[in-house]
Amino acid sequence: MSEHAQAQPRDDHVVLGKLTSPYGVKGWLKVYSYTSPMDGILEYDDWVLRLGGRLVCHPLVQGRRQGKGLVAQLKGVDSREAAETLAGAEILLPKARLPELSGNDYYWYQLEGLTVTTREGVVLGRIDHLFETGANDVMVVKGNADTTVDDRERLLPFLPDDVILSVDLDAGVMTVDWDPEF
Repeated sequence: MSEHAQAQPRDDHVVLGKLTSPYGVKGWLKVYSYTSPMDGILEYDDWVLRLGGRLVCHPLVQGRRQGKGLVAQLKGVDSREAAETLAGAEILLPKARLPELSGNDYYWYQLEGLTVTTREGVVLGRIDHLFETGANDVMVVKGNADTTVDDRERLLPFLPDDVILSVDLDAGVMTVDWDPEF
């Protein structure tokens, strides 16, 4: 997976990160990015912010790495007080603005919610979310005893051609090579 994005708040947006707190006195904000690489979020200039259930457009004026993190200046935010009102906002992007991926690359939001079945047809559960480790991405698959083999939560490595045999986004199914007892 070359780009990451967290679960979408609406069907037409994906969450790229969040604004955490003001930085300085001129309206800059600290940014926590969900993209990989971290500063990939700065490639998008038409940020939509979700705060308190409402969506507000705040185009990115400029952004940069600052220490181990990122900071950004948004249009119309020119004081620390204005920045404080945006602290905690999620940074959204319309899905249509995401770059096309090729081959077996997927955005995380595309995988979340897929039904995971073994090659033998045993339903393990649905992908709840994914997370990064040093070696590979990991899928959290949650079972439901009413519709799956059991109600266990499983951690499956995202390893195409090894664990992941096929992904059918249209059907909402991922087929894996995985022992249900593991």
